[in-house]
Amino acid sequence: MDRAGFQGRLLRRVLSLPVRDVFSPWRLYRRDMLTALRSRLPQESGAAANLELLLHIAAEGYQAYEINVAGQAPARAMEGGSAWPKLRHLASLWQRRNSILSADYDDRAYDSIIPLQRYWQRQRYRLITELIAGEGAVLDVGCGSSRILSALPEGSMGVDILLRKLRYARRFKTMLIQASGFHLPVADEAFPCVVCSQVIEHVPKSSPILSELCRVLKPGGRLVIGTPDYAHWEWRITERLYATFAPGGYADEHIAHYSRQELLDFFEPRGFAHEATRYILRGELIMAFRKRWTAD
Repeated sequence: MDRAGFQGRLLRRVLSLPVRDVFSPWRLYRRDMLTALRSRLPQESGAAANLELLLHIAAEGYQAYEINVAGQAPARAMEGGSAWPKLRHLASLWQRRNSILSADYDDRAYDSIIPLQRYWQRQRYRLITELIAGEGAVLDVGCGSSRILSALPEGSMGVDILLRKLRYARRFKTMLIQASGFHLPVADEAFPCVVCSQVIEHVPKSSPILSELCRVLKPGGRLVIGTPDYAHWEWRITERLYATFAPGGYADEHIAHYSRQELLDFFEPRGFAHEATRYILRGELIMAFRKRWTAD
């Protein structure tokens, strides 16, 4: 393998870029995509600009289609030889690529090279899919690009405010709608199962999101809700570690702090029966509630 080939494979791995050849200039792009990204792209051309473009494409949930061109390898090698970014630039690219706002962040975390992150994501997937099994069509509020979408039964729907996440999540073949969890475009009592995982801590407690979850769930249906449990020291330590090693990450984004008792106190007076509590390393809380039938 030549130098450019090695560098390209290493960059592809470090930055999790969804292409086979990082340095190849031969790709197909949608015109509307390039128009949408124009203001964020560098003005210069060459391998460095190609790398920036690939980063933006992945972050926004778009795809690049590669073209094999005979005789392109020598030119690619020459260009690739000077394309390796400086360490500071590479660190910046890595940080941007692994932002939680990236379109594919949730899906990629399932196969993360970081063992703790991979374990955490796979536990969340396992616990939630177990709790929704056999409950019927699911409304996933704040679905992001989570692989949970791929496990939802027919008739399910994912809702998220971020278009880039939905753009990426189309590969899971589940109906998707861009909307706010504050005003769900769903009729009252429309779904027999509602999921809202890792969302409520990102919005103010004064928001109507919890009431919206209650509204759209059918009587007799199951609600599955997940959030960090701030009553447990295990999560508080986890968050401090995030603040130290990933400034600007989760520690800054969690503006509402919940506990298991607080969620019980909210849902039980509103006619919900608590059915299950699960934890991931006693930090992330996942609860299941059943909406009671009411007499006419």
